[in-house]
Amino acid sequence: MNRVFIKGGKIVNSKESFDADILIEDEKISKIFKNGEAAKLDEGTKIVDASGKLIFPGFIDAHTHFDLHVAGTVTCDNFYSGTRAAISGGTTTIIDFGTQYKGETLNEGMDNWLKKAEDGVFCDYGIHMSISDWNEEAKRQCQDMMDRGVTTFKIYLTYDILLHDNEAFEVLQRLKEVGAITGVHCENAGLIFALQQEFVEAGLQDKVSSHYKTRPAAAEAEAINRILHLAEVAGSDIIDVHLTCKEGLDEIRAARERGQKVYAETCPQYLTMTNSLYELPGFEGAKYVIAPPLREQSDIDELWKAIADGEIQTVATDHCSFTSEQKKLGMEDFRKIPGGMPGVETRGIVMYSEGVAAGRISVEKMCEVLCENPAKLYGLYDRKGFIEEGFDADIVILDPKAQTKITAATQVSKCDYAPLEGKVLSGHIDKVFLRGSEIVDNAKIKDTPEGKFLERKPYQKFL
Repeated sequence: MNRVFIKGGKIVNSKESFDADILIEDEKISKIFKNGEAAKLDEGTKIVDASGKLIFPGFIDAHTHFDLHVAGTVTCDNFYSGTRAAISGGTTTIIDFGTQYKGETLNEGMDNWLKKAEDGVFCDYGIHMSISDWNEEAKRQCQDMMDRGVTTFKIYLTYDILLHDNEAFEVLQRLKEVGAITGVHCENAGLIFALQQEFVEAGLQDKVSSHYKTRPAAAEAEAINRILHLAEVAGSDIIDVHLTCKEGLDEIRAARERGQKVYAETCPQYLTMTNSLYELPGFEGAKYVIAPPLREQSDIDELWKAIADGEIQTVATDHCSFTSEQKKLGMEDFRKIPGGMPGVETRGIVMYSEGVAAGRISVEKMCEVLCENPAKLYGLYDRKGFIEEGFDADIVILDPKAQTKITAATQVSKCDYAPLEGKVLSGHIDKVFLRGSEIVDNAKIKDTPEGKFLERKPYQKFL
């Protein structure tokens, strides 16, 4: 039996933080010792001293794109490198967006994504299913996905895999029938296309800055408004993924006032970077091309306040990494720049440094948006997201007195640049345990991938 005893640390959950010791046995949290309660340890128990450090449940990142074929290329991080990067930063569970490409069934899309993980994963993982080809067979196979533990979905209102309004409405109706929920990428495709045409005709196709100027906040807000009204008629709950702006948040607020249940997710990039990065000289700004794009400082301030106030439920990464060379696919046409950036290994420490240490949110709120809420929303609330007896021993030990410097030279991701290059952040991930196995020790990662596929339950409503 594998036994680990973590002593002297402060356990963090969403309701309170408290000093306690933890006994891990056979992948589970066996016992929590509070109020100085003494532990009798068997011989052979490994003892970890966490004095002066914070003990979080393993972070859950429910928005990654590993080994994704898109924009004429493939993301540079696959499941092996991507999950290795994830766990180095304290993320012990990821949920990747599997995709049903045009002409495929949902089951085929699911099978393809499971194959991608066969080379090994370093953290536990689940799969969402992105629906791009809505038909009677896809409608039927929504139940197949539920039976296979894929209980959350995604639809797009832009890109070449978008669903039209009638299709999106039918998806919402069907997912309500099977007890599922979907995340939605909200941008108005028609408005973006029209603006892009204008910029091309004006000879601005080789300007990186054309990217964000043709994807205004209004395009995001309109699409959020539209899908929320469709969900209102369908009687369906919904997740707005990667929320970037106050305009979009206001649409969510209005829907909630109507009585709708809307879950909102944002990402660290929208909490730390502004669209001024698209104005960098030459092609440097391409590193920050994502969709929706980075916004204004006022939007950053609004999003942080919304997290603190409980209006945003989760913070994920939308990790979708491309190398600098891959970004050059759009050197002559901004529309062809692969959209996405790395972030899966820095999310936890960014949230601690820029959120907790900066006084924007409490350490308990950090736990809520990185651990507990994702566990509930994504069907893992019976084993992940909490430091609780009987739950998986996924544990992150964070040293609040240390610092972390972000550099591409030291990052685990295969991406050759770091969006926050050179930034020194408060806090450092000291150790990471996956189901009781110590995978990370002061930035050293255990060579053996031990991640498992997670069959997930239907989401738990908590709004």
